[in-house]
Amino acid sequence: MFDVDIDRTVVPALKVHPMVVGTDGADRFAAGVADMDFKPPQAVLDAMAQRLAHGVFGYEAVPADLFPSLIDWFNDRHNWKISDEHIVRSPNVLNTLSMALNAFTKKGEGVIVQPPVFFDFYDTLNENDRRVVKNNLKLINGRYEIDFDDLAARAADPKTTMMFLCNPHNPIGRVWSADDLRRIGEICLAHNVLVVSDEIHCDITYANAPYTPFALLGNELADNAIICLSPAKSFNIASCCSAFAIVSNEGIRKRLQAENSRLTVNKNNAFASVAMNAAFRSGGPWLDSLLVHFQENIELVRARFETMKAVSFIEPEGTFLLWLDFRKLKLKQTDLVKFLREDARWAITNGGSFGPEGEGFMRLNIACTRSKLNAGLDKLEQALEKRSN
Repeated sequence: MFDVDIDRTVVPALKVHPMVVGTDGADRFAAGVADMDFKPPQAVLDAMAQRLAHGVFGYEAVPADLFPSLIDWFNDRHNWKISDEHIVRSPNVLNTLSMALNAFTKKGEGVIVQPPVFFDFYDTLNENDRRVVKNNLKLINGRYEIDFDDLAARAADPKTTMMFLCNPHNPIGRVWSADDLRRIGEICLAHNVLVVSDEIHCDITYANAPYTPFALLGNELADNAIICLSPAKSFNIASCCSAFAIVSNEGIRKRLQAENSRLTVNKNNAFASVAMNAAFRSGGPWLDSLLVHFQENIELVRARFETMKAVSFIEPEGTFLLWLDFRKLKLKQTDLVKFLREDARWAITNGGSFGPEGEGFMRLNIACTRSKLNAGLDKLEQALEKRSN
């Protein structure tokens, strides 16, 4: 199921597109953009084919069974009982973040982020004229931790009114514990900082690091949060799905819905609806197999790095992204990118794009076949050997 290489260049897939890999990037190991090289569950393909066969694609309402399928999925997988009245639709998670910014903050106000963190957080804030407030994560003995004293100090500024939380965290792969999330929630609540939690990777977690929905921290903390979800990552349907915000606070929900309506982004896509519904209803076994494949790919990287002393990675608790540590090479970030691109023939994500805190690191996407991953690791090993000689 996950051992067939599919040519993604026959469609304008970003991961292999010249705008990402460069005009000379056809031969590079394309492992940057955070999607998978796999087809979604067969049930999703069948549902989309059936909808296509119907042949009429006029305006559609939300299918009556879509919200129940989402509710059942999160109840069964994560013991989270979502109320259908708490669900707000949006085109994608980043759109939800932008709507939240415009509904609940003013230009010039500060929004807390935790670098190194998803680069689109910065773009969203800058493009909406909000101020980035950094609560830098601390790398301690190979594991990133939250600096809660610094977080409290940042949140105490009355001109800081929102926090963008990432759980599981992209790019470092941390799945924040219930205790971590509760401390975040309590600090933000005490200082009137609204939490907007990006939980798009929630289904992709590994042993001993279960995902805790922010909504399960108690009603008081949940009522100070907007929780962003989408099946995009879980089932590799990013280009044909939409997103959901879960908002238990009625006042916050109505304001978010009003912003959604103001921007007229509350339309429905027929293929997105059937793809998501089929994924939630029938995608569980496929996802379970996928997680095994990811864990085996992680083991492969670990084994190969035993012979590559100049590189290591932060042990992931979730996501299909590995945070690679190249600091032993003692290269400037521009030189590191050049080395990987030109010598190793890799096209992965520059760690510096996650903030200066990511310099010395690179983000590797392991959502590919084992043979493709092994071939990429061969190129890296050869490049490192050549450099050492």
